[in-house]
Amino acid sequence: MASGEHNIYGYNPSIPAAVIFIILFGASTAYHAYQIYKSRCMYFIPFLIGGIFQIIGYICRAASHDNYYGIPLYAIQTLLILLAPPLYAASVYMVLGRTVTYLQAETQSLVPVRWMTKIFVSGDVFSFLLQCAGGGLMSAGASMHQTGSNVTIGGLVIQLLFFGFFVIVTTVFHFRISRHPTSKSQNDLILTQGQGWKQRNWFTVILALYTVSILILIRSVYRLVEYSQGYSGYIMTHEAFMYIFDGLLMWIAMVVMNVYHPAEILGDGKDRQSGYTETIQL
Repeated sequence: MASGEHNIYGYNPSIPAAVIFIILFGASTAYHAYQIYKSRCMYFIPFLIGGIFQIIGYICRAASHDNYYGIPLYAIQTLLILLAPPLYAASVYMVLGRTVTYLQAETQSLVPVRWMTKIFVSGDVFSFLLQCAGGGLMSAGASMHQTGSNVTIGGLVIQLLFFGFFVIVTTVFHFRISRHPTSKSQNDLILTQGQGWKQRNWFTVILALYTVSILILIRSVYRLVEYSQGYSGYIMTHEAFMYIFDGLLMWIAMVVMNVYHPAEILGDGKDRQSGYTETIQL
């Protein structure tokens, strides 16, 4: 661990770890850009921007090696890595509404489709702004660390509440559409029978939403505990935790959406026809 009273991080940021995640996020983000280009699914642009935030954030972490007193680099990496998951969440929220519409199952949704995206994205934006403000305050100087940390915690709590409710709404819809399938949902499953792990249908979209939601929830809980402990806390002063419970989990979330990209089923999200059928060959 690096020492010195001006060490903002509490350690000397690792170049190898940062470079590894620059490459990982870079590859996944580039493929997301290609998928958006092919499918014209504009609802996935926030997800793409989140990936770009991660890349820039980890570039700043690499540049902070032996420069752990530099406030600008610290501020940029703190803000961008902190704000990437809310951007992922924005796309995830929009995917559920489009899935409900695609399956012609509006009556089976716990929240009316016309309000679903508005409610969840509004909560996400509020959480985003609080975390942005908190990150900015934390980067302003030691005197603002605690205030910024408290604001960030508030943003994380709101994110957890809305995301928790989103998981409930998704689960209820999944249960209802399974018990009372529409003709569209039945046809989708029938057409993809026998394809094994290569199958892509509305169920794989829901499965991807579950997976990414759980990963973001775990990451948000980690961040909540981290900021609750403060800047002298064990988690904040040990870099490995951030890479395990933030970087790794968010990269997995991006890869899950690469593999089970909603546009393969939902297309551009403007109608009920899928306009993107490419799948990843492993």
